[in-house]
Amino acid sequence: MTVAAVIGAQWGDEGKGKMVDMLAEKAKYVVRFSGGDNAGHTVVNPHGEFVLQLIPSGIFYPTTTCIIGNGVVVNPATLLKEIDTLNSRGIDTSRLFISDRAHLIMPYHMLIEKLEEEALGDKAIGTTLKGIGPAYVDKVARTGIRAGDLLDKKYLKERLALALNNKNKIITKIYGKPALSLEEIYTQYCRYADQIAPKIRDITAMLAEAIERKEHILLEGAQGMLLDPDFGTYPFGTSSSPMAGGACLGAGISPNKLDHILGVFKAFQTRVGAGPMPTEINDETGAMIRERGHEYGSISGRPRDCGWFDAVAARLSARVNGFTSIIITRLDILDVLPSLKICTAYKLDGKTIDYFPASIAALDKCQPIYEELPGWEKPTSNARTFKDLPAKAQKYIKRLEELIGCTASLISVGKRREDTIVRKAIFS
Repeated sequence: MTVAAVIGAQWGDEGKGKMVDMLAEKAKYVVRFSGGDNAGHTVVNPHGEFVLQLIPSGIFYPTTTCIIGNGVVVNPATLLKEIDTLNSRGIDTSRLFISDRAHLIMPYHMLIEKLEEEALGDKAIGTTLKGIGPAYVDKVARTGIRAGDLLDKKYLKERLALALNNKNKIITKIYGKPALSLEEIYTQYCRYADQIAPKIRDITAMLAEAIERKEHILLEGAQGMLLDPDFGTYPFGTSSSPMAGGACLGAGISPNKLDHILGVFKAFQTRVGAGPMPTEINDETGAMIRERGHEYGSISGRPRDCGWFDAVAARLSARVNGFTSIIITRLDILDVLPSLKICTAYKLDGKTIDYFPASIAALDKCQPIYEELPGWEKPTSNARTFKDLPAKAQKYIKRLEELIGCTASLISVGKRREDTIVRKAIFS
């Protein structure tokens, strides 16, 4: 039995979807543990190209059970649409289940987030307006509605009436907008209940039994560690923990059951949305990386900021997550560059620092200190072993390993499952 967590080690969009899709072949269970439909995983496999928002990337294997864990906030409309889309393309979703403890995104969450962002003007966080943050606020404030509540419609209406009474005061008195209708929302969510009730389960019991049977389990996150509410670029981040600790909490698995913690890094750096990124490249090289890598949000379509690899941020990510190994993706995007840079330290107020500041005011002032390496200017997409890579590409990978303090078990050199160098098997 192996339990492995796949963690986004940067600002998200590291290519986790492809890696989970590949690793899921030998996993009995794949569990999504954080985030909501604000993040997407793009997967290219023999079935075609897919963008998944809520459903775990293991759904394409007929013997893999997929679970939306308690740490996820679920928009039922998005989930049902995603199920219908997969079914229409011949993908079986009968093995998909949802934790009865997962919180639901309600219409007032999306409306309030939109109104809050508009009120902030040029200070807006840059959210996807999917209602993710407000749903997590209600979870912590103990006013949320959970998937399990859909199984008791009388109780559902009681919870909804309590929550909506409060939200309508905010909507009408603070923002001057019309109140939302209790009956309309209740009727709508009763329809959702009729469709997804058979998939709502006690996931903790299901996974405990799987561990007892010594079956392989893969935990799949959303976003990346640098968006974590505690260790990321707060307040420009997400609302749930995308880290290894969040994987255990969001899936309902004890930390002592984790065998592998896999940190996924792009061979360069990207982020989408507002907030500082010290190594951003604001020239034709950055634009070329964006176009060559099609660096646009899977769900939002927003262009991603592109930059050189930031080893300062990577060291923090490795330290607080405890990676047992790393995965490096999108190496092939760098194939055409004559030289590459790696940020090894920052210059802040005239001093050299080797740590990632907690304050975004400080981070915004950080100037990257670069180490330059020669590019390989040869294609890597056909490489299937580490020795197949050009010598300069091997040197680049080894330098990243040294700076992060962790070896790379997998290296991705293309979109397809097979475009991967496996240096160490995760599931035996």
